Amino acid sequence: MVKFWQKRIQSPTLTENLHLDHELEKIQKEIKNHIHRKFAGSLSIRMVDSGSCNACEAECNALSNPFYDLERLGINFVASPRHADVMLLSGMITFNMYHHVIDAYHQMPQPAYVITLGDCPLMQAPFDKTYALKGNAEKLLPVSYHIPGCPPEPKQIMEGLVGFLRSLGKPA
Repeated sequence: MVKFWQKRIQSPTLTENLHLDHELEKIQKEIKNHIHRKFAGSLSIRMVDSGSCNACEAECNALSNPFYDLERLGINFVASPRHADVMLLSGMITFNMYHHVIDAYHQMPQPAYVITLGDCPLMQAPFDKTYALKGNAEKLLPVSYHIPGCPPEPKQIMEGLVGFLRSLGKPA
């Protein structure tokens, strides 16, 4: 969490913003192309918080602001797992949330993909040795892709989505 606030305190210069905009445009174009080819133009994501500090969710909320605007690229966050192509899982999987996470996964139409977001689902956070946690997400669900960070910034999340979409084209 300290890293999160340290990143927020530092403000980029104008030239860094222009460089970021150019990189972001390339990422957005690639996302749009992959979604058009692999998901018929629309990718639905169900965000599931399985016991987190909400920093990852705050970064995902930024993806819907006018600067990143994922809906323009064909990515929608949906309320029901029955409408989702992808589950975006954040937080440590606690005993209380385990059954809800598994239930949400089984409600998703097949093929269902799971992307873990942040360091918590893979038990890389400071709370990995407590009685309240069920375990590593990779042991409990078929994880398709992992987006690292604590928390990952919106640009890193978008880069992770590109990596996920690229991985769909590779043979298993």
